[in-house]
This record gives sequence, structure tokens and C-alpha cells, in this order.
Amino acid sequence: MSAYHQLLAATVDYLKQQKANGQRHVVVDPAKLAALMRAPQAAQPHPPTTQSSSVSAKTDSFVELREMVQACTQCPNLVSSRKNVVFGVGNESADIMFIGEAPGADEDAAGEPFVGKAGQLLTKIIETMGLKRDQVYIANILKCRPDTPGKRYGNRPPSGDEMATCSPWLHRQIEFIQPKIIVALGKTAVEGLLEQQVAITRFRGTWQTYRDIPLMPTFHPAYLLRNQSLTEKRKIWEDMLAVMEKAAMPISEKQRGFFLPR
Repeated sequence: MSAYHQLLAATVDYLKQQKANGQRHVVVDPAKLAALMRAPQAAQPHPPTTQSSSVSAKTDSFVELREMVQACTQCPNLVSSRKNVVFGVGNESADIMFIGEAPGADEDAAGEPFVGKAGQLLTKIIETMGLKRDQVYIANILKCRPDTPGKRYGNRPPSGDEMATCSPWLHRQIEFIQPKIIVALGKTAVEGLLEQQVAITRFRGTWQTYRDIPLMPTFHPAYLLRNQSLTEKRKIWEDMLAVMEKAAMPISEKQRGFFLPR
């Protein structure tokens, strides 16, 4: 089944579910309605390529990659619930790239990663390193917010299938940016990049490698929103100090002393 027909089938199923629940009126985004009404492309005379190979073959520029990601309809459940595709933001030639798991509600609304409370904390961490947000690049494993059927609030981690479908976009993104260091924020980001199950408490703070690029696993900033002790803040800050040292950035004595007990 083509991506178009998958999207159409998912939309029909969603509307049937709404009708069964007694819903008689639905609000439709005009842009999404236009996408549904657009006729699918004619079948190709040769077998379709995999998503990974098509990404490599069809994207010759970062701008083109962004356009392809924003038009992606491979996950019908995410397409039907998303407000925006969250591609990434920052310096496209950054030495340091931060990668999280997936957009939340704030990011879905803004179309930009890490703009909610966890994102504001990430910005503070970046600034404490002596950098600005627009000097690094920030992205996620998943480009769309994971849907939460029947729930008005809250988030869920992306599924394995969703990550496998979306990860070729991120891999190509990294190829264009060519960062010297990747910081993986949280368990899901580490697993998505290393393609293996990990225990974040064991991997955190230990250098790993993603396709010859040094990768530093650390806790997601949201973790600090729930655990604000100096001990936990220091763990993440030690990871950032290691990143700064690897990037040959200057480190002051004041920076080395952040979050240590007095």
C-alpha cells in the first residue's frame, strides 16, 4: 500500500472512530485536507527503493532534505495528528549536535525542537558551555510528535517502527552537518543512534561512536526537571565538560566548579 493510501485509510479509520464516539463535527486543517485530496503519483515501472536509499539518492542539499522531511507521510498516525514536522534548528555546519527523542506538544506547535521547559533548560546548558543556541544544531530521532490517541495531554516515546522509519532522515541530516561531536539526550536518542538497547544510567558519561563521530550519551534535560538535586545536575554537567574538552573549547575554573557541593 502506498503512503498516500495508508494516510487515507488512517484518516477514514479515525473519522469512523470519532463517529462511533458520538462526535459529529471535526476541525480540519486546510493544508492537511489539500494533501489528502492530492492525487497519488502514478506507479513506477520499477520496484520502489527503500527509504534509506531514496533519501541518499534524492537529496543533494540540506534545503531539499528539509523539504522532503516536511512532506513525509510515511507514518499515517503521526501525519493525522501532527501540527508541524520538526526538522531541526541551528548552525548547519555546527561542531556539536544535540539529538533528543521526539517533539512534544510545544515543539509540535512551534515546528522547532526543544522549545518547551526541557528545551529552555537545554538552552541554559548550551549557554553555560559558552555557546549560543544558534552555534550548535538541535534535532530529534523522530521528526513528528508521537500521537497520543484519546489523551489531551502528555507524551509517549516513539515506537521502534516509527524510529526505524524516521531515522534515515536523521542519518542524512548528520551527513550534511558533519558534526565533530554528537550529544545524545536520553535513552531513546542513544538507542536510536547506536541501534541497540541501552541502560542510560550505565551509558551516560561514557564516550560511544556513531559512524566514526564521538557520541556522548547523557540524561535528557527533562530528567533534571524531575530531579533537581546538585548531584544529578553535576552528572549532566560533567558530560558537558567532557564534550567541551573533546571539542578543545576553553573551560574556566568557574565552569569546572558548577554544581559541586559547597
